[in-house]
Amino acid sequence: MATSSKMTWLLAAFLVRTALAHGDHEAVPEGEAVSGEPIDTTLWVHMVLMVLAFGIIFPLGMVLGMVRNRWHVPVQTVGAVIAIVAYFLGHAHKGRQFARNIHASFANSLMLMLLLQIVLGVYLKLHLSKGLHGRIRPFIVVGHGVVGKVMPLVSWVQMLFGGITALGFCREDHLGQCLAHFIMGSAFIAYGILLTILLLVGQYWLRRTGRSQEFFDSLIIALWGCVNTFTEHRWGKPWVHNDLQHTSMGIVWWCAGLLGIWLSRKRNGRPKRNLVPGIVILLTGYAMSSHPQFLPLSTMVHGVFGYTLMAAGATRIIEISFVLRDRSTISPDGSDPHSFQYLPPFLLYASGFLFMGATEEQMKILSDANVTHVSYILLLYSVAFILFLFVNILLHIYGVHAWPKSAVVSQSRHASVSSGPPRPRTDHSRTVSTLIQGDGGIARLMNGRLRTRSEAEHIHDAEAFELQGLISEEDENENENESENKDGHKKAPDEENRPS
Repeated sequence: MATSSKMTWLLAAFLVRTALAHGDHEAVPEGEAVSGEPIDTTLWVHMVLMVLAFGIIFPLGMVLGMVRNRWHVPVQTVGAVIAIVAYFLGHAHKGRQFARNIHASFANSLMLMLLLQIVLGVYLKLHLSKGLHGRIRPFIVVGHGVVGKVMPLVSWVQMLFGGITALGFCREDHLGQCLAHFIMGSAFIAYGILLTILLLVGQYWLRRTGRSQEFFDSLIIALWGCVNTFTEHRWGKPWVHNDLQHTSMGIVWWCAGLLGIWLSRKRNGRPKRNLVPGIVILLTGYAMSSHPQFLPLSTMVHGVFGYTLMAAGATRIIEISFVLRDRSTISPDGSDPHSFQYLPPFLLYASGFLFMGATEEQMKILSDANVTHVSYILLLYSVAFILFLFVNILLHIYGVHAWPKSAVVSQSRHASVSSGPPRPRTDHSRTVSTLIQGDGGIARLMNGRLRTRSEAEHIHDAEAFELQGLISEEDENENENESENKDGHKKAPDEENRPS
């Protein structure tokens, strides 16, 4: 027993010593952020494992937990083990050393958050529900969910801190522009992720709020504009470099944001789409593409960033005006969006990575290495494609568990595919298709019934607020004409809506 206790204390002392010895700060030359040695293998393994754990495994486990999948606990356990190993590797590396930095300080907070999440998860796994446990369990459930959903955001920030620290960026005179690039670039990516979520799985939530998507977009734009208006210039001092352009951009944002909020409702209070957020994105891209730069490479990268952001705004306008025609969605559960609807969010991903990759220090390193803007831009677009793919995979996993029948091919459709080309339909076998159409979107009825029972339940919940009042007279006439048979008689309503 004494031997076991002694071994435990020795192991603990070794781990603490390893954690505290985060490189040799004295080996860094005075006035420098990093030493001249290359990054060694241990530190590379640390970076790869951390990205694997916090960038891939934990987000996947979060989604599995949201749908209460049995793989949630095993996946998160694997991620926790990898993260803990990588944490100690980050404190045991040789080679390049670093001055005191925010990445090393923030790592402890992130690991404490991970430890808290593990403790909460173990407690819930014990299924304690009697007495005091029964009273506090609901709060533990909420806390576990909140920490799990905040973890990807905090992990993203820490990974950015890691990249900045590894290269010695964002210090002294470079701090301001560096923060602007990484914060705004991350904001564009976050906006693209939110658009992807609303497109694929968020339509029912949006309809329950009773507001259009542009209300929330415009509200954020207005708030962000207020912050930009008063933080881009040091008031009381001379206007320098791009101060005036950044400040005027902030003014445009809060002015346009207020307009977008006003236009997001009809006269009767129901939600209404508008084009203001798309116009703001387009104008922002135009302004960013015209920024004066010190290096030709930086001018090229900023130009492509501006064009990409302008394309995101333009495609957003086209989507609302011509693809959706002011509707909220094509398919109520997001299972079948129009292919064009993927363009605006993806272009926001690409814009974010282009802007984060265009800081002064990055441009200087690439210019000295004779890297062309074409190669660099293609690399950043590749990263955007990978992240867009990963987000779509996570939302697919969530969607097929939240609405499982939406992922099942109907037997009639499967039969038609397996038996070759479809046969011409006779009047007797004619398919009756009815569209229930309103401001919140459309629910399609095929062969006289809802496509799936799960979809029907969600539509019923989402349209509990006077669905009949949303049906336009024109749509009713179209439905009546569509449901007439060859002799001119109409099918009875109970026949068309008979459940399967």
